[in-house]
Amino acid sequence: MACLTFAYRHRYITDRSVSIVMPDTPTAPHPPRQRRKEARPQELIDAALELFAEKGFAATRSEEVAARAGVAKGTLYLYYPSKEELLKAVISQRLSSEIVAVAEYSRGYHGRCEDLLRNVFTEWWSRVFDSPTSAVFKLVITEVRNFPDIAAFYRAEVVEPATALVGEIVGRGIASGEFRAVDVPGAVMSLVLPMIMLCLHKHSLGACTPANELMDPHVFIRQHVELVLHGLRAEASAPTASPRGRA
Repeated sequence: MACLTFAYRHRYITDRSVSIVMPDTPTAPHPPRQRRKEARPQELIDAALELFAEKGFAATRSEEVAARAGVAKGTLYLYYPSKEELLKAVISQRLSSEIVAVAEYSRGYHGRCEDLLRNVFTEWWSRVFDSPTSAVFKLVITEVRNFPDIAAFYRAEVVEPATALVGEIVGRGIASGEFRAVDVPGAVMSLVLPMIMLCLHKHSLGACTPANELMDPHVFIRQHVELVLHGLRAEASAPTASPRGRA
């Protein structure tokens, strides 16, 4: 069975860069100030996500983000001209790039669609839930009504590609006969929405009643995926006749 502990996690998610060191030409280390400059965009994104999750997007001031990242407010604007652009960068780095990585893995996958869906949801969503990225869903849902430009960005960068990714896997399973013929958009929503609600709970009610007091989140993710997969399997499409029906 394939697993999402494959190369893309290290290349696209864990460190988002690939370093090649030539043994005969060692690279001189960057001076501290240059290393600091190169790290600033990431530091600003991390600080912004922390504050947006704590206070909300509208209530967070740019100077607070700069202070949390340890830079001047003017430095923040050198990288992100507005708070809206900073939130877009958070969405893009924390979610959009991961969806692209999963899509690339999916395109190269040649096993069963059931295993692919199981791996995508149990591995990827478990990591999302455990990371600060899980705050993005609450942040977007609670704030975008007042920021339509961000809503459009989130839809284009996250909702549409994620829906297309899961829908493509379900469609492949139907075409191969592995899954029964179901409404693909409905199946996608059945898989995705409970996962989003799990993240929303973590950053809302879960702040007072942690999710693991209701059920271990990782157990829930596995059980939810298995429940939906059971309904998708082709052999589940033919109900057993009742004794009266047979008579």
